[in-house]
Amino acid sequence: MAQKTEGIQQLLIAEKKASEMVGEARKRKALKLKTAKKEAEVEIAKFKAEKESHYKRMEEEMLGKKSDNEAQIQLLTNQKMKDIETMFRKNKPAALKTINEVLFDINIRLHENVKF
Repeated sequence: MAQKTEGIQQLLIAEKKASEMVGEARKRKALKLKTAKKEAEVEIAKFKAEKESHYKRMEEEMLGKKSDNEAQIQLLTNQKMKDIETMFRKNKPAALKTINEVLFDINIRLHENVKF
């Protein structure tokens, strides 16, 4: 009977040892998961910073092109305004003459339905 209790004791000790080993393995697994999560967060932050930097560079490049385009458009607009002003001064007398002729050349006549 002593052998049976000794065997049971050995089994209990083995079970306890196995339980401790499983607990240690779970702790190591949890630690590895935490470490992996921290590494992933660092990598994500680095990737995000890189993409934001790239976006800022592209945005500045586009804004530079935009300001160049704005300057060119302003220059063309000023030139067109000068051309229009020149054409206005050149054609103003003829236009006023035509308008006056149309407005003041009145033919007075009776309506065709009027009978005497």
